[in-house]
Amino acid sequence: MATPIPVQILDGGMGTTLEDMHDITFSFETPLWSSHLLVSGEEDKLSDCHEAFKQAGANIISTATYQISINGFAATKAPKSGILDVEREGIDKEEIPRFLSRAVVLAANAAGTEGKVALSLGPYGATMIPSTEYSGRYDPEHQDVQALEKWHKERLDLFKDVDPKQVNYIAFETVPRLDEIVAIRNLLSADHIPTCLRGRPVWISSPYPNDNGKLPDGSTVEEVVKAVLTHREGLETPWGIGINCTKVEKLDFLVKQYEDAIQTYIKNGEQMAWPSLVLYPDGTNGEVYNTATKTWELSPGHKQPEAPWETVLANVVEAARQRGKWKSIVVGGCCKASPEHIRRLRRTLQDYGHMSTSPAA
Repeated sequence: MATPIPVQILDGGMGTTLEDMHDITFSFETPLWSSHLLVSGEEDKLSDCHEAFKQAGANIISTATYQISINGFAATKAPKSGILDVEREGIDKEEIPRFLSRAVVLAANAAGTEGKVALSLGPYGATMIPSTEYSGRYDPEHQDVQALEKWHKERLDLFKDVDPKQVNYIAFETVPRLDEIVAIRNLLSADHIPTCLRGRPVWISSPYPNDNGKLPDGSTVEEVVKAVLTHREGLETPWGIGINCTKVEKLDFLVKQYEDAIQTYIKNGEQMAWPSLVLYPDGTNGEVYNTATKTWELSPGHKQPEAPWETVLANVVEAARQRGKWKSIVVGGCCKASPEHIRRLRRTLQDYGHMSTSPAA
């Protein structure tokens, strides 16, 4: 009998949970999104959010760093707080690392000794105003691999002071463009990763907001799989490949496409091995995010789902486990996925009777 594929539970949507459950309001004036709480003196709400996901059953906690950027800190108006001695009109690059180290500490405190921490890194588009990770439309200065590689390298360098004992995974999330995936792969070497983060398992996940089964830039699943997983001399191959910020009902079809692509590449002699699968869809009920108004709106022709979110997601996970291809599975939620979503997801997975939550790395 084959060894069961281990499953770990990731947390949910931090930004939307802070808005919906912790009375936080984000706008164009808070370009750091959830990271803004690191500079506004509201760390307690971040801690409460992390803790709520941990109590709901998540054993991987994501850091509040998804939308951080040098420009975002420079554009942030920060009041005098516990970590700032005076009110600031913008935060200099040299000051940023201490905030990021603090973000990791808060996530690690919630994860505890048995949990794990994923360093959350969004795409370049997540730092634009309005954000463009759902469209992949970037400004003229970030339209090729070289420019995107430089940007990601500069941001990675900001994490140079992080405690290496407190980061277990590096998560490049919601990457909407093939050239950006290639840029991230180019950085996965000892020369580019800060010393404190070297050797950490990396996953790269992408969104599928459209109905054509392609990335926002039009790239196919086959192209994504090849860019993420093909062995490249001198570069680390990501530990995991994933899908996030995507409607849950699309996952079954997409996961099968990923499996078919990997199997075909391996059969054809490509230097590729089965990775871990990371799935964290939106916790929405037909709503679509409007990047201009920063609100969630029901899409035209919305229909009620046939089954609860957690049931659909658990069924995708269980089907993937039964097919037996993946090294391990990480599953959680993205935007609008609350601690209650994660609690129901864990309970549903446990109802299968043989879910393993042992470490997947």
